[in-house]
Amino acid sequence: MSSMGIFCGTAGGTSMKVAKALAKEFEIDEDDVINMEEDYDDLEQLQNYDILFIGSSTWGQGDVHFSWVDVQLELQDEKPDLSGKTVAFFGAGDSVKHGEQFCSALGKLYKTFTDLGATAVGFVDKDEYKYEFSLAEMDGKLCGLAIDDHNEKGKTKERIKNWIEQLKGELDL
Repeated sequence: MSSMGIFCGTAGGTSMKVAKALAKEFEIDEDDVINMEEDYDDLEQLQNYDILFIGSSTWGQGDVHFSWVDVQLELQDEKPDLSGKTVAFFGAGDSVKHGEQFCSALGKLYKTFTDLGATAVGFVDKDEYKYEFSLAEMDGKLCGLAIDDHNEKGKTKERIKNWIEQLKGELDL
C-alpha cells in the first residue's frame, strides 16, 4: 500500500479540518499529519510519502500560508525529483472578500509540485464556486478542494465528503 502524508498550513483551522477528515478516512496516523507551522522539519519529510495531501489557506494577493513560503522557495531551489509522487491540494479562501485571488495558493503549490514531477489528482468543478479569479483554476476546474467557510460554510462537509470519495477513485483505494 502507498504511504500517505498530509502537510497543512492553516491559520483559522479550516484547512486543518480537511486534513483531519483525510486522516480519518484514509486511516493516516497522526504522526503523518504535518502541521507546517509546528511539525515540519525539512524536504526529506515530503520524500517519505508516495501520496501527498497538501493544504494551505490563501493570504494577501493569492499567497500560500506563511508556513509554506520557505518550503516553497526551498523546493524551487533544491529541485528534488518528485516524479512517482501523487499529490492532492486543498485549502481555504474567501470568495467574496478576496474573490480576486480565491484559493490561489493551491495554484501556486500545484505549479511548484508538478514542476518537480509530481502528478496531481483531485481537481474539482469550478462551477460549484463563485469568485472573480483564481490561480487554482485550470481548464474549467480548480486544481484541488477549495473551502470557503466564510461564505459557504453549509457546503463544507459535503464538499469534503465528495472530494474524499473522488480521491478514493482516482487513487484506486
